[in-house]
Amino acid sequence: MTKDQKDNLFSLVKSLTKSEKRQFKLYVGRLGVNSDSKFLNLFNFLDKAKAYNETSILKSNIIKKQQLANVKSHLYKQILISLKLNPSHQNIRLQIREQLDFASILYHKGLYKQSLKILDKAKELAIVNEEKNSAFEIVELEKVIESQYITRSISTRADELAVQAKELSTLNVITSKLSNLSLQLYSNILKTGYVKNEDEAKMVINYFNKQLPKVKIEDLGFREKLWLYKANLWQSFLLQDFLNCFKYALKWVDLFYQNPSMINLNPVFFLKGNNYLLEALVFIGNKTKFVEKFNDFEATVQKLSFPKDENVASLVFLYTNFHKINQHFIDGSFAEGLDIIPTIEKELIPFGEKIDPHHKMIFYYKFASLQFGAGNNKECIKYLDKIISNKSLSMREDLLCFSRVLNLVAHYEAGLDYHLETLLRSTYKFLIKMNDLHEVQKEMIKFIRGLQDIYPHDLKNAFKELHKTLKTFEDHPYERRAFLYLDVISWLESKIENKPVSEIIHIKYLAKNNLI
Repeated sequence: MTKDQKDNLFSLVKSLTKSEKRQFKLYVGRLGVNSDSKFLNLFNFLDKAKAYNETSILKSNIIKKQQLANVKSHLYKQILISLKLNPSHQNIRLQIREQLDFASILYHKGLYKQSLKILDKAKELAIVNEEKNSAFEIVELEKVIESQYITRSISTRADELAVQAKELSTLNVITSKLSNLSLQLYSNILKTGYVKNEDEAKMVINYFNKQLPKVKIEDLGFREKLWLYKANLWQSFLLQDFLNCFKYALKWVDLFYQNPSMINLNPVFFLKGNNYLLEALVFIGNKTKFVEKFNDFEATVQKLSFPKDENVASLVFLYTNFHKINQHFIDGSFAEGLDIIPTIEKELIPFGEKIDPHHKMIFYYKFASLQFGAGNNKECIKYLDKIISNKSLSMREDLLCFSRVLNLVAHYEAGLDYHLETLLRSTYKFLIKMNDLHEVQKEMIKFIRGLQDIYPHDLKNAFKELHKTLKTFEDHPYERRAFLYLDVISWLESKIENKPVSEIIHIKYLAKNNLI
């Protein structure tokens, strides 16, 4: 029977680098009895295979059917142990965990003094590196051992451990509450995007205020501050308060630069903080500050000391390329950004499953927007179709909605009138179904539907009327979100003034920054 290619063991084997495979074989070969073992033979077979096929495995006679499940399980475990021993995967968390394991073994052998000595060093390492969950676990074990290893200092030692346990427990509870709040708000961003009305805004604010623990910033350590800044950032994003997004994203990133050892210990959080900082700067429209922070980001991730594992590498790829594109949206330099599209598409291939479909769709929307801004409407439609035809995409409802709105505009611009009526119906049905039909979309659909009844010499006046209507929504707290995905107002101004949309956006950028 042929099984899905996404078999967990097969995926793990295929994820190994050459050095990790060599390490595994050395690890297994340390015992001569393993040299011709079933699990090693299975490893070699899977390493050479292009796809997981159980029938082929059984036909190879390296293993019997009734043994396969157990041998696969054993091989999976042995690979993980080998990876754990690999120097490239060693970090502070593993070192602390290893010391805790050693201390537990010594405790069970009755070697209390040796166990306490290891625990004390491990606890210090955990506290210095903000691993307070591990530190609390260490203190709890210390309390158990101290209750059996009686010394003259037990009374003061007991008080000391009790105070330490209480302090760590309090901070861990604060972190847990902040991380829960942060995660819930982040989930809302991914599912529905920005708030759409006053009721949703009140729900977000009330939920945030209710769930936010009362804290004094001076009492918090690195970890607690990080989650506090994250929670504030997600609330600001949901409310489209981009100045506060910038404020809290900057606090997030600066927290790492103030604690440089935390960059290597928490590279993913460092990367994400920079991503949201740069995204906020795009929405604010400050290209000077954007370029400064983007250069800082690239300089840091390119350092030899910066972690280089697969997860980190995929995030560096994502955020670097997202913002290489985003910088062109700030000042309308769309044509300059076109060269990066084929490069990114080519580099996306080797990342395979490491980049999820949601982020691939974001790339396609950015590609489409670049092409639209540069006047390449048919290329824009090509990328939008990749999003619209993806029936399995369940995240970012706002992305799905505005892909369809941009698709309508691009079809109109490309002169593909014979598709418009069908697209109008399907777009309208989609927006109604997703409860996302707001004033900007309504006016856009009404306008495009009525284009066939407008005489050519009246077209400019029709554009002016729509422009006048939509300008009233430009600063609306909830309707303005439409313009973050598609700058319809600049597009209309380009039709009215008979100029490329890129030129209109560039002039606005220069005027906003007092450069003209």
